[in-house]
Amino acid sequence: MKQRIVTGLVAGLGFFIMLYLGGYWFAGLIVALALIGYDEFLRMNGLNRNRVIQVIGYIGVVVLTLPWQFGFMSSAQGIWLFLFLFLAATVITKNKTTIDHVATAFLGMAYVGLGFHYMIETRTIPDHGLFLTLLVFLCIWTTDSGAYFTGSMIGKTPLWPTISPKKSVEGAIGGTVLSVIVAIGFAWCRPDLLGYAQAVWIGLVIAVVGQVGDLVQSAYKRVKGIKDSGMILPGHGGVLDRTDSWLIVFPFLHVVSLIPHV
Repeated sequence: MKQRIVTGLVAGLGFFIMLYLGGYWFAGLIVALALIGYDEFLRMNGLNRNRVIQVIGYIGVVVLTLPWQFGFMSSAQGIWLFLFLFLAATVITKNKTTIDHVATAFLGMAYVGLGFHYMIETRTIPDHGLFLTLLVFLCIWTTDSGAYFTGSMIGKTPLWPTISPKKSVEGAIGGTVLSVIVAIGFAWCRPDLLGYAQAVWIGLVIAVVGQVGDLVQSAYKRVKGIKDSGMILPGHGGVLDRTDSWLIVFPFLHVVSLIPHV
């Protein structure tokens, strides 16, 4: 427990500093997390020794993660280009790299690259990027904390026992309520940036979608028979263990236009 607390404090402090600085500092941190997360994904699928997949996938993750206004290419162009490269790899390697291999690697590239991309996209929103990014992160974290403590105290009804036996319906509700309260708090602090009705919707969506993201990672690890995606964070597991909700929430908020585009 002591190791978990120390790791959490140190990592959290470093993360908040980079988030506050923004720009290349935050983008650099997010790209690094994306690369580590993708490496964990490849390892979980036994693809970490396939050099062809590694090279294409790592480059693809960087391209998809970086803001597209930097001039690389649009999201659709990037996704198609790396889809082509992955498919071409099956031919070049004479099927030593199979269609199953590249399908898995491509899925992981899109999941990780696009998920982290929208964190940078949110932070770079002119004037209000820090406010909106903090709003999303704090709602995610309070959802997790609220679900854990509510579930520990009064949780009786299993939420999805075949995927995550310890999660409860009561915990999920508790986390959702807390997320909405936090979002309303942000609206109270800056009513010029966030209306109360929008805050309620954002808090609700983050809580629901974030818990789905958490369950997705739990389901995946259960299929693979592993407890953690990695060991880079002592007491906390891997990058994907800590960012499973982030990778789903940030893109979803942009897709449904609850967070404005840059």
